[in-house]
Amino acid sequence: MPWLAHYNKRFMSLSAPSLASSESIARYEPVIGLEVHVQLATATKIFCGCPTSFGAPPNANVCPVCLGLPGALPVLSRQAVDLAVKAALALNCAIRPQSRFARKNYFYPDLPKGYQISMYDEPLAEHGYVDIVVEGVPKRIGVTRVHMEDDAGKSIHEGFRDSSRYSYVDLNRSGTPLIEIVSEPDMRSSAEAYAYLTEVKQTLQFIEVSTCDMEKGHLRCDANVSVRLKGAEQFGTRAEVKNLNSFRFLKLALEYEIARQVALVESGGRVEQETRLYNPDTGETAGMRSKEHAHDYRYFPEPDLLPLRLGKEWLAGIQASMPELPARKRERFTAEYGLREYDVEVLTANRAIAEYFETAATVSGDPKTAANWVMGDLMGLLKAEGKEISESPVSARQLGELVGLVAKGEVSGKLAKEIFGKMFSSGESAGAIVERDGLKQISDAGALEKTIADVIANNPKQVEQYRGGKATVLNFLVGQAMRATRGQANVAVVTELFKQKLG
Repeated sequence: MPWLAHYNKRFMSLSAPSLASSESIARYEPVIGLEVHVQLATATKIFCGCPTSFGAPPNANVCPVCLGLPGALPVLSRQAVDLAVKAALALNCAIRPQSRFARKNYFYPDLPKGYQISMYDEPLAEHGYVDIVVEGVPKRIGVTRVHMEDDAGKSIHEGFRDSSRYSYVDLNRSGTPLIEIVSEPDMRSSAEAYAYLTEVKQTLQFIEVSTCDMEKGHLRCDANVSVRLKGAEQFGTRAEVKNLNSFRFLKLALEYEIARQVALVESGGRVEQETRLYNPDTGETAGMRSKEHAHDYRYFPEPDLLPLRLGKEWLAGIQASMPELPARKRERFTAEYGLREYDVEVLTANRAIAEYFETAATVSGDPKTAANWVMGDLMGLLKAEGKEISESPVSARQLGELVGLVAKGEVSGKLAKEIFGKMFSSGESAGAIVERDGLKQISDAGALEKTIADVIANNPKQVEQYRGGKATVLNFLVGQAMRATRGQANVAVVTELFKQKLG
């Protein structure tokens, strides 16, 4: 029986194990560590010049190096090193002055060389950390190491007429540059793991090390999880959970695995050290194979690559290119602009949004109002048209100009909405639209005298009610004046004129 058919049969035949009750789970403490694999945003592969573009025909982006043909020698990409170092610095790691590539030996159909070029005892960087906040409680998660490696190809087990008997191999991904970020086992809940992975992803996107597109496999995550009684010092036996290709699946898989392990321990059983797969269709994990140890891979130094030494000038150049990180930007937006925590989270969701907002805030001179426009009107129209903020027809400077016109009283808030719609559809500036369509706010009392007189003459009943003490009628009269001026009148001036005329 072919391996895949045998595996699928075994996987489908496993009955769901009993899970622990919430009362039992409450007596235990999960211990979680994550291994995050991130594809670097390089144009070419790590050891050859083949493109890393996604979606090419199968086995098109390959050469003798990434196919592992005899005699082909790897040449390390400097761009990949630059991006890997940026990632390590952003994760607060110490960069080693020398790191070394090693061969990690294992055999799989999509690994043409029979080994993966990775790093073992001399990684690129070590001893970092990521700060997270869960339910208002801050916590620091340690980063054990960041190392570089090349990716394997892709085995395709379904989608073909004979997929029940055969697996297909696409080697386009073979040799694409990866970093692996290994955390300390510092997480104690699925919520903390979710927050950690979210912060890592956002940080790497901010510094443009990777797109972190999980649908394209640019960010993949494996979780190591064990359980122990609360108060115990010794870790339990851990299982590694793979196939976590979304944040939601990470959380669900961890919660299932914690409940499974607690049930095993409570029933007198033993957790096996193994690699398990998460099945999104059933919401369960299932055993795949026994967990390998480092010696199983027979690591030894890569003989075709020299040790990687980062000189002081090289490292200083990378450090100088680092942008402001999201954690620091969140702190600054709160302190400098007085924004609410929720607003700051939205405005720093990615670097493009943060930079757009800050430009609009600076141009307008009114950061809080600029933030409301970005999060409300702008994002609403972009979402409706399926566009990213980088594709916005209204530039940050143009939005800032519009907000500034409102702040200076040259355009009313109501008219600003109309002007913004025209800006979004045409790409024109607010000033050009105001000038062309005659939309400038009317604040001159003399210019509004006739409008006020007409409203008073046409609404004698409401005027009598106001003079009789019903103050709320003033809102109706102001509304009539605003309608007569197509929203161009200054509301404050109109209100004051009515009070003077009817006092």
